[in-house]
Amino acid sequence: MIVLIGLLLVIAYIIYKKSKWKTLEPLLSNKFNFGKRQKTFQRTLDLLLEKKATCLIETGVARYGLKNSKSDGASTAVFGLWAKENNAVLHGVDVNAESISGAYNVIKELDLTESVNLINEDSIKFLCNFEGDVDFLYLDSYDYHKYNKTIQEKSQVHHLNEFKAIENKITSRAIVLIDDCDLPNGGKGKKVVEYMVSKGWSIDMQEYQILLVRNN
Repeated sequence: MIVLIGLLLVIAYIIYKKSKWKTLEPLLSNKFNFGKRQKTFQRTLDLLLEKKATCLIETGVARYGLKNSKSDGASTAVFGLWAKENNAVLHGVDVNAESISGAYNVIKELDLTESVNLINEDSIKFLCNFEGDVDFLYLDSYDYHKYNKTIQEKSQVHHLNEFKAIENKITSRAIVLIDDCDLPNGGKGKKVVEYMVSKGWSIDMQEYQILLVRNN
């Protein structure tokens, strides 16, 4: 009887864990859990397809590849896979060479080298010099801090400056996704979201991340 109860408890626990497992199938297998980013990621992927996006940019690459899909998001793999499947290109820029190296490992593993361009450079410099139209911008560079207000301010200003650097190259159908927004003092997106809304953008979805679209 005790063994049976124990078995039932294990089964119940597995069912509970699976109910909390948030995947991005069929893009990635169900062994990857995207947690608090799953809904905004899925909405973003749907909009990218709907708007026929061809040029994608992310600032701050997924340094751990797919290993930390729940805690870090694995964005480079996610948007790189989408780019490959939809004849698009993802440009991932990061000032940290180790982060670029970590992202490259998963790009190579998933055979995405033809669809993903990784750049080791200051993101604002890269965005200022970027040539071409941009359909998707994912802002996730300058690390945020839950308690240090100086770092919070610097991160918010940096993300605002990133958007301003590429603003005039963003297409009318473009979408912008900002990570780490549901954090103390407004997270990474506080200043850039305020600015974008003042410029006619609207919030399509707001959870841990914020997704914005143009008011056309």
